[in-house]
Amino acid sequence: MTIFCSHCHQPLQAEMSCLPRRGKQAPRASRPFRSTKSASKARRDQINAELQALRSLLPISMQEKERLSYLHTMALVCLRLRGAQLFPPGSAPPVGPALGTELLSLLPGFLLVLSASGKLVYISENVAQVLGLSVVELLAQGDTVFDILDGRACEDVYKKLLLAQEEPGREVTFVSEMCTSKAFRLQHGGNRVVTVCGRFVALSQPPSPSTTAFLALCTPLMQSPADGKAGSQDDIFQSTHILDMTFIDVTESVTYHLGYHREELVGQSWYSLLHPEDTDLAAAQHRAVGESFGAGPAAGSAVLRVLRRDRAWAWMQVWARRDGG
Repeated sequence: MTIFCSHCHQPLQAEMSCLPRRGKQAPRASRPFRSTKSASKARRDQINAELQALRSLLPISMQEKERLSYLHTMALVCLRLRGAQLFPPGSAPPVGPALGTELLSLLPGFLLVLSASGKLVYISENVAQVLGLSVVELLAQGDTVFDILDGRACEDVYKKLLLAQEEPGREVTFVSEMCTSKAFRLQHGGNRVVTVCGRFVALSQPPSPSTTAFLALCTPLMQSPADGKAGSQDDIFQSTHILDMTFIDVTESVTYHLGYHREELVGQSWYSLLHPEDTDLAAAQHRAVGESFGAGPAAGSAVLRVLRRDRAWAWMQVWARRDGG
């Protein structure tokens, strides 16, 4: 049998072809297989060793160090580095991060120091008494003040801090809910409302963002008495109003909080005591109460500034409900 080439149609002999043959190529040498697992493990071991070294340098108890995750370790290290940048070794901070436990226990709240960008620089250890979270647990929420505040208040807080930064030394105050522990929320029904009062201070001259700190005292407002566990009648006062919010009665403990006697308030409008910036919030609460029926649970709370008899403003957490038909 004769086999013809499909290209030139000429007869072919065995193992022949009219197509050009390619030169024989030397077989490629196979590359040795290199596993990256050992290199990755070596890098992880090195990172772990460095983190353990950083953890050992933190000025906290051994028991706390053992509970630190890598995330908590880095958060604490960053906090310390920001503090060292603002308060170099040998300089005394204007508030005392080294304050003793006894002195901190006398404060009505905890101390907070922020950088010009809102980064957390210092939180006093007694924050656990107010929020139920230690400094380490609080840092797990984030490294800025906005991470530990209720999200609805962040825009207003940002404006207040910007105003205070433009005028160093000017005191600003804002109120917001702060993150709390799960146990605290279960006991009190939510996060804790805290008043933050502070000012920006230039730590060196000429002032610059890297040498300016916001120093503040964070004081908790009283918790909701809705669970019926209010400790003392001195902690709260109750008032009764007609539908347009005119006072018709108020408990005598109002004198402790606002300085007024009962007779001075009866017949006055509740709105006459409110800060102008808080009237919209109070009106929204008023409408919500007016739309409710019967004596029910508190119709939401609101944090308002109320005028004291000495003409100073007092921050108060207000609960309201409608009694009767």
